[in-house]
Amino acid sequence: MRDLSDSDRAACRAMLAGGSKSFRAAALLLPARIAEPAAALYAFCRVADDAIDEAPDPVAALPPLQRRLDAIYAGRPQPHPADRAFAVVVRDHAIPQVLPAALLEGFAWDGEGRRYATLEALEAYAARVAATVGAMMTLLMGVRDQAALARACDLGVAMQLTNIARDVGEDARNGRLYLPLDWLAEESIAAEAFLAAPRFTPGLGRVVQRLLDAADLLYARAEDGFARLPWDCRAGIGAARHVYAGIGRAVEHQGGDSVSRRAVVPNRRKALLMARGVAALAARRARNPAPPLPATRFLVEAVAAQATPARDGLPERIARAVALFDRLADPTAFGRM
Repeated sequence: MRDLSDSDRAACRAMLAGGSKSFRAAALLLPARIAEPAAALYAFCRVADDAIDEAPDPVAALPPLQRRLDAIYAGRPQPHPADRAFAVVVRDHAIPQVLPAALLEGFAWDGEGRRYATLEALEAYAARVAATVGAMMTLLMGVRDQAALARACDLGVAMQLTNIARDVGEDARNGRLYLPLDWLAEESIAAEAFLAAPRFTPGLGRVVQRLLDAADLLYARAEDGFARLPWDCRAGIGAARHVYAGIGRAVEHQGGDSVSRRAVVPNRRKALLMARGVAALAARRARNPAPPLPATRFLVEAVAAQATPARDGLPERIARAVALFDRLADPTAFGRM
């Protein structure tokens, strides 16, 4: 991030501070070398999401965003702090364009009010709006191992399923429905009737519980990825896993009713869950990896196909040190620093 101006850094941090509480909390638990590019990643995601959400025609808003992304990858970002910052991040961390492009596609699906016939179709949506971010965060940590990426994608999908379970009522009142339509049909819940008058029923509670059960399976799979991350990054990711799973437990305690009220995890409970997440990492070892979810396989394969970013070896580091000493020996150098 050396090429980024102080004003662009500040703009990205301000967007993060005024945006996602969960993303901001996770960033606070990550080392500075990760938190700074993570803020840039969040800033671009926020700008793109807002561009589609606020557009009169969300589908028509996607091509301009794709061109904006093309400009970032061509090294000619638009004159916006988020674009300039994200251009540095994708260059420095060799993030394949497939990942942010899939994220934009997921935002467009949101904008068009797409519904999902099955859990597998819903996982395809979650792969785009959440697993992409998990994969990119893993690359920011310097990890390109396919098993680690697959588990990061599992965690992203699990978190998105938890969000959907928590926000059933809020989404319905905004005309959106993410629950698998086949599960609703099994409980004799008509999608249009539910959207017209959202109300909780025992059948809806069973659908929500099935979604939480699917998320729990992915949370368990995701834990194998923690041991594949750098030591100083594990606590933040482990804490996020337990806090999000805690949201699911809060929904369960309400009998799956996320229509009448929104499940909230008190701050004291969050602190306990974060501590549990950190403690659980102490003795964890990586196991034989499971394959990626079918919905996220394309993300893992995109990273595998991307060339690994070049890292300075000893000769390059020596050359930089010699150049620095040359500058220090020059009595006029301090005026240029």
